[in-house]
Amino acid sequence: MQMEKRCLKVAFGMEDDEHLIDAHYGDSEFFAIYEICENGSVKLLEKRHNKAKDFEEEEHGDPRKFRAVVGQLLDVDVLAAFRMGPNFLRIRDKTNKVAFFTRTRDLKLALQRFVEDFDDLWERVQEKKRAIEKPILEE
Repeated sequence: MQMEKRCLKVAFGMEDDEHLIDAHYGDSEFFAIYEICENGSVKLLEKRHNKAKDFEEEEHGDPRKFRAVVGQLLDVDVLAAFRMGPNFLRIRDKTNKVAFFTRTRDLKLALQRFVEDFDDLWERVQEKKRAIEKPILEE
């Protein structure tokens, strides 16, 4: 019997095709959605336009922008970013998403780091799924 391979769906907040944005995740030009598997396979699934980019924030880290960003990434397990803003903490603490900090803006290197950390990230995603499901859009 063949074991099903473990894969995660990951959204990288992008500035252009090769660089993660050096700003808040919600200000990304688009999200590069990848399927990354434990065997190291990496597949670009889509480039998803960030509809929340031009959201008018009433305050820095506006919770409404948080909902607008997360609302377009409901099908993703991990949100990958170079930098953390106030809403990224909210994502980590109040959703079923795992936050991954790439420590690099280079997409190829960020993908490589994700593959290297796959087992840890897989466990963190499973923990989030096992935890009592928190409403994704709670304040």
